[in-house]
Amino acid sequence: MNFSTRFGAKLPLLSTVVPLREVPKLWFLPFSHQKKRFRSGFSEKMALNAENRDVCVENKLELVHSATESYADEAIEVLKAGKVIAVPTDTLYGFACDACSSEAVNRIYEIKGRKHTSPLAICIGDVSDIKHFAVTDHLPDGLLDSLLPGPVTVILGRGESSILEKSLNPGLDSIGVRVPDSNFIRIIARGSGSALALTSANLSGQPSSVSINDFENLWEHCAYVYDGGVLPAGRAGSTVVDLTKPGKYRILRPGSAKEETVAILEKYSLFEETTSV
Repeated sequence: MNFSTRFGAKLPLLSTVVPLREVPKLWFLPFSHQKKRFRSGFSEKMALNAENRDVCVENKLELVHSATESYADEAIEVLKAGKVIAVPTDTLYGFACDACSSEAVNRIYEIKGRKHTSPLAICIGDVSDIKHFAVTDHLPDGLLDSLLPGPVTVILGRGESSILEKSLNPGLDSIGVRVPDSNFIRIIARGSGSALALTSANLSGQPSSVSINDFENLWEHCAYVYDGGVLPAGRAGSTVVDLTKPGKYRILRPGSAKEETVAILEKYSLFEETTSV
């Protein structure tokens, strides 16, 4: 028995083992028809993939609203529900949430991939409300009103009378406070009835965002993204100044307004704190 005979003997009869009706019809189509069907199936898959991409893009765009007063109530509602939003400030885009919601604050850390040992600043609507969250009695009258609203973060002691939750920046007796010169975020801060926890809208260690496109990969983690266009201040962020000690100041980050900030501080007779060796 030759090889062909032995090989053929091992094959079952097609009519007795695999009925003709169960054999895929494609096997019996002319090659030109098979090719046509393959192309048709491939085109359908391509169309489906394109449709899925369109739906994905559409879903992402549904998250984006303009940073205008008409969307303020919506933003306030989701903040009170413990959600995170992305908003423009007078310097950079930031992630914001209710500073008194530990769950929302933890969510911001997760989104940024940031260590919990890195503190968050708070944003409030009006300079006059700072005293509810931090100690201001030691500051010259009018100093905070001269610095804020503006691209400055002031570091102040929290004190025993602060209404901030202890869960925000645990273990720290000071807090960074912002009153941005940006109407939208100030409106929603007022409407929230609380302070907003605020940090830059980017992955930790990555460049800061001056456009919503800079952090498009993080949109999906926000309830909404509010678009205020391209921010003109650059990526330096706010100037951070420590005002915890009476009569002294210390610049912790130059930011975008160091010269103006120092001029105001010295006008109010504050002296730069020197670091002892």
